[in-house]
Amino acid sequence: MEQKVMNQAIISALEKFTELDEKISHFNSILGLLSWDQKVIAPKKGRSIFAKANGTLRTEAFKLSVSEEMGELLSILSSKESEDYLDDEAKAKVRERNKFYHRSKRIPADMIKEFSVLTSQANDAWEDAKETNDFERYLPYLEKIVDFKRKAIEIYGYENHPYDALLDEFEPGLTVEKLDPLFVKLRESSSELLRRIQSSSYKPAAEIFDQPYSVNQQKEFNRYILPLIGFDMEAGRLDETVHPFAQTVNTRDVRITTRYLENNVRSAIFGTIHEAGHGIYEQNIDPKFEGSVLQEGASFGIHESQSRFLENMVGRSEQFWKYFYPKLQEHFPDQLGNLELDEFYRAINAVQPSFIRVEADELTYNLHIMVRYEIEKALIAGEIEAKDLPGIWNAKMNEYLGITPSNNSEGVLQDIHWSFGGFGYFPSYSLGNLYAAQILHKIQQDVPEFYDSIEQGNFAVIQNWLKENIHQYGMLYTPNELVVKATGEELNADYLVQYLEKKYSKIYKL
Repeated sequence: MEQKVMNQAIISALEKFTELDEKISHFNSILGLLSWDQKVIAPKKGRSIFAKANGTLRTEAFKLSVSEEMGELLSILSSKESEDYLDDEAKAKVRERNKFYHRSKRIPADMIKEFSVLTSQANDAWEDAKETNDFERYLPYLEKIVDFKRKAIEIYGYENHPYDALLDEFEPGLTVEKLDPLFVKLRESSSELLRRIQSSSYKPAAEIFDQPYSVNQQKEFNRYILPLIGFDMEAGRLDETVHPFAQTVNTRDVRITTRYLENNVRSAIFGTIHEAGHGIYEQNIDPKFEGSVLQEGASFGIHESQSRFLENMVGRSEQFWKYFYPKLQEHFPDQLGNLELDEFYRAINAVQPSFIRVEADELTYNLHIMVRYEIEKALIAGEIEAKDLPGIWNAKMNEYLGITPSNNSEGVLQDIHWSFGGFGYFPSYSLGNLYAAQILHKIQQDVPEFYDSIEQGNFAVIQNWLKENIHQYGMLYTPNELVVKATGEELNADYLVQYLEKKYSKIYKL
């Protein structure tokens, strides 16, 4: 009789948990839509006012996630007795909700609401500060955000380095101890390769991009390539914004943005391909995960692997442009009509240390991430303060890239991430590059005709592999479980180091 009662309690708990999980997921979908609206189409004067409504809804979702009911349900469903009643999907849902619950239950709801309002206002302050090169305008908000993060870390707890608590938020299971060796190897090899490239007598003709490219033609070309590379325009849309991003409302409503610069045609093309990588990932998550905590990508690093893979390993490949270059020439006959494909390919892969991360070439991009990673570690540990960031930023840029920003807008103010509290986020970009190179190695083993398919415009071969091995699973597996399942081994830096060496040795005739 006792066993029967226990069985019924578990079944009842699972039903209630599923309903609660769905309710929270619906709230988060609405919050995703609000976030997109604020960044894309909301009138500027109303943003700070609406931030309060946004904060109220976010607080309600948070309260549900750490409610007494959630705690009781998780306690039942995490018990040994429940194992036989939960399939892999249910276990993964419990794992994710349980992690958030225990991580966040001690944070007061008022603190969450205050932070939500703060970051909404900080986003506007950052935009103004970047536009006017006024770091002092942004500093008070940044100081409050850093203070919040330090307090939250003490609540979360950590074993070795305080930054571990933030890394775990974006890449579960990752620590400074695990990340540092990966980044040291990547930084040292990238710096050494950069020195050899700068010593090479061969220089790609990157100056072909130093001329006007019609924004309307750029828009037309982007809308041409998006569906061909796998982004479903009936389940998504493309808009303009200050800083490109992807926002999922649900798996059938994935919104991506880009920005257009008349004198930088590469920005919109590769920015759009990058965000499409995020969008395709979300569109291909198994629909059965819709309305649950599993309806998102496995981690920020895995997500970035999909965008960086599509942007660089596909979008900057010679085979990609063998297919698309004639169409690009049609859009820009005066600029590119007489330029050979080989020259164009080398030009889009030209290596040149630059100030803006999102415009950085594939090699030096990782050095931008090292700058931010080292700063964030020190800032969170209390070794430096927000007011000192402009000088520290410039010094790090000089150390890693050999250049010094002339103003804060092209320096410490260039990224949006700190304005929304995204400390711990930046490593995801280089992690994405590391994952992407490892995935590329495995795809080429499984699909030897990988690059031949790209040259023929057959992107279904690529997307089918990615959907089968990465996309469909959403958050069903942890990042480490997923990369092992997909590639057969844990993450290491060797594949990216080898990929960069091979690619740039050929381009620069080293």
